[in-house]
This record gives sequence, structure tokens and C-alpha cells, in this order.
Amino acid sequence: MKHRISLFLAGVSLNLIAASAPAQTVVAPFPASPPDPNNVFTRMFPDLPSFAEQTDTARRTVQRLGARGGILDAQDNLTDPVRSITEPAVFSPRNRDNPNMTAGVTFLGQFLDHDLTLDKNSPLNENTSPGEILNFRTAAFDLDSVYGDGPSGSPQLYDSSSGRIKFIVETIPGSDAVSRHGVPRNDVPRDAKGNALIADSRNDENVILSQLHLAMLSFHNAVTDYLDEQPEYRNASAEDVFAEARRLVTWHYQWIILHEFLPATIGQDRVDRMQAEGLHYYYPRQRARRMDKKEERGLALIPIEFAVAAYRFGHSQARPSYRLNFGATGGSPFFAFLFDDNQDPNSSDPDDLRGGKRAPRRFVDWQTFFNFGDSNSRPNKRIDTKLSSVIMNLPGSRAASPGLPADGLQSLPARTLTRHVNFGLPSGQAVAQKMHLPVLTPEQLADLATYAADSKSTLDNSTPLFFYVLKEAELMEDGLRLGPVGASIVGEVFMGLLKRDKGGFLHAHPDWRPTLPSAQPGRFMMTDLLKFAGVVPPL
Repeated sequence: MKHRISLFLAGVSLNLIAASAPAQTVVAPFPASPPDPNNVFTRMFPDLPSFAEQTDTARRTVQRLGARGGILDAQDNLTDPVRSITEPAVFSPRNRDNPNMTAGVTFLGQFLDHDLTLDKNSPLNENTSPGEILNFRTAAFDLDSVYGDGPSGSPQLYDSSSGRIKFIVETIPGSDAVSRHGVPRNDVPRDAKGNALIADSRNDENVILSQLHLAMLSFHNAVTDYLDEQPEYRNASAEDVFAEARRLVTWHYQWIILHEFLPATIGQDRVDRMQAEGLHYYYPRQRARRMDKKEERGLALIPIEFAVAAYRFGHSQARPSYRLNFGATGGSPFFAFLFDDNQDPNSSDPDDLRGGKRAPRRFVDWQTFFNFGDSNSRPNKRIDTKLSSVIMNLPGSRAASPGLPADGLQSLPARTLTRHVNFGLPSGQAVAQKMHLPVLTPEQLADLATYAADSKSTLDNSTPLFFYVLKEAELMEDGLRLGPVGASIVGEVFMGLLKRDKGGFLHAHPDWRPTLPSAQPGRFMMTDLLKFAGVVPPL
């Protein structure tokens, strides 16, 4: 049966409970199967009760909380994508910039999420158990979202015609005419229908994320060329060079996670403390209830408190619009809203940044998104309870769009909060108490006092973990980084996965330092990766 949804009638009035869910939660044909039939989700706090009764009433309540026009909506003025950036006090007065993070950090965080988790099949409006839901990604920062099953298992991703195993990248026809200094720009490979031929279809959700995926493909190819220039690899087999290139790419990527992304997100002080004291709440090898001990195989599992709640803080960091690139020399930059559901979904080049399209102007100049020291970078948004309006009405309901839902519930926070009910996630207050951390008071959560998910309490006393994580960041950290609960969950999962990965540097060689050329020898940041990959032409 198809999903039946009655959308917004006026303001935040809605009826979004569906009779049944579609087969897949997002449009994502790749990967087609999970890495292991026992690769399911788990709980970090299995002894804590659900924040509310798991009923349709609760789902309606949280969908109202996350609806367009509701209290999570920043209510941005979406009439001009340029002035949205240049005049934020006028066009987004409730949606504050974060001076400590650049715009690209949002999409790096999304890329990291797609390297860890993919729930393709959990029903949208039904109660479910994390131990019954397959994770289609390995629970490791191993770039399986880029490498797929390798050259033998995913041959469609690779080109070995040069005698070395590289990723396929494709030039965007006509891009040289709209690029600074006439530099041709590249895209991920696509089939005749425009579908991205990549290891995780969700990485084509928007142009920025797709171009970041392209940067990783190009990074591998550049590392392969670099190894070819080293005397010890000139006579090495293609397979040996590929293996070493993949190791170098993965270790430098993990270095960026540990030394750039995580400190910016939770604070260097918390990173240092976790490294010194170890983990207290996340146990990567915890067995799922459905798994027999003989079948465990040492799988790391992702807790839903991370995947469905705490790590979704990044939704608050998205801007309404972006300067995608600077255009041709002497020309005009390309500004656009991240998503605009008013655009024709069948257009080959819509005036928003949705993915699944190839056109001359749909490429990224990374100088806007990361700080290369040229004053061109722009900030992302603060971690708080005001989310950009563009994610309150995602495209996808009128025509399939990669990585986006097609079932009619197009508000991203409403989808997230619905899954809190489905999985029976604990309240933020209960998690804070369990972790012996400061607990927000009902007065600090007064915006939720009129929301009742059941007859027992209102949401200011028993708050969905996602909202709670955003609110504590807003109140305790001024939105500049995660607060105590959010930082603890995100930090422990990141640190636990990095330490447990036997193929990663933190497990195999904890004293390792980056070896590829960089601005500062022995360190390696996103700007170094992008430059080494050759995807930052001069302006």
C-alpha cells in the first residue's frame, strides 16, 4: 500500500500519520545490500524508557513540533538567496551564523554520517526495534561509502586503463565557460539517466555533498599518482599501489575527523578528556538482541541515540542558501537555496542545489566552504533550535530525488522526531541524569510546555533527545558547539569507532602523523585534502 499523507492545511496544522510506510526511507539504490546480515543498530541506554508512549498521538505531536512554521522553523525569508547570505540579520534574524565553523563543515559532517549509517527500510510511522533494522554501512570510518566493495566487488566505480586502479570521474561539459580562468570542472560518474554511479547514492543528495564525494575520489587518484612517483612503488603491482593509496587516504581522512572535525564540534577539551579517560557509555561490540553469541563476529554497532538523535545536530548547521561557485572570470557567482520545492523537479538545472543533476554551473568553488586564508569562506549556522526553513519542505514528493524522502513527510526534523517515537528513544533529561550531567529545567524548555505526547507529561518535562541536544547547545554553548549530552554521545561514538577500527591509524599506529604534503608538515586538514586532490583551482 502506498503512503498516504494529508499535508499542511494552514500554519502548523497537519495530519501526517500514514497507513503504512514505503519500502525505502530515502531514494538510495546504492548500496543494494548491507555489509553483514547481523549489522543492525543498538541502544546506548537500553535500560531507559521511551520519552513518550509509542502511539500515533505521540507521532502527531512531534510532527507538529517539527513542522514548517513550527517552533523549530527559523522562518527565514526565502525570497533572495544572495541577500540571505549578505544580510542575515534581515533575512534570517532567528537563524544565527556560527563564527567558529565554516559552511563546509556542515557537509563534511553529513559525509561522515553517510560513512557510518544507512537505515533504508525502517517504517516511518510504526514502532520498531533497533536490533531489527539493518545498517547498510559499516560502523567504521573506513570510507566504504566511497570505495564500495573495492575494484572486484564494485568494478563500475573504477578505471584501470592507466595501469593503476583509480576512480572514474567525469568532466562537466560546458563548465569551462562558467568557471574562473576557463578551468574545466568535474562531476561524479553518472549513467544515461543522470543517476550517480557511486558507492552511496545519498552522497548525491545535494551538489555540495556530491562535489565533496568527488573530492574524495580525486584525492584517491592524486594519492595514487603520488605513490607512482615514489621509488619504492614504481615497480609495484596495481593492487599493491591501490591498497597503499586506500590506506593513506583513509588514515588522513581519520586524522581530519580526530583533529579538525571533532574538536570543532564538541571541543578540544572534551576530545582530550575522552582520549585520556576512555569511554564510559559506548561499547562498540555490544551484541544486538537478535544476534546469537556465536554469530557476533565482533561487529561494531551504531546506537540509535547517536544515529537518530544526537548526530542529527548537523541539521541545525545548514544555511538557507550558498554561494556555490564564483562563476566565470568577470562573471557572476552562482547563488542558490539549498532546496526549493517550488522548482521543477524535472529541470536539468533547477535554481536550487538539489542533487541528481549535471549542468555547467553545478560545481563547487571550495574557497567559500573552507578557510584557505583568502577571506572568501562563509560560516555555517549555530547548533540551536532554529533550523533553516529550506529543510522544512524537502523536495522529493513530486519526483524522486537522490537521498531525499518521497513519502510525503518532507520536513526533516519532523521525520527525525517521528523516529524518536518509533524507536522509543529516551528523553534528554533521562540521558543527562544517566550520564551524571546537568539537566535542563522545564523553564529552559518552556517552548515545549504546550506539547503533550501522552497523558503522563508534556515535552518540557520529557523532551525528545534531538530537541534536547539542540537546546542544551543553544543555552550552554551559545550554539557554537555541542553541549554536554550531545558532545558525550557524539564524542564517545566517534572515539570508540576510531579506536576499535583495526585498519585505522588510531588502533594500528596511534603515534602516526600525516605523511602527505600539507601546509603544516605532520598535520593535515580539509584544506590540505582539497588542495592535494586538485579540486581548488585558483580564483
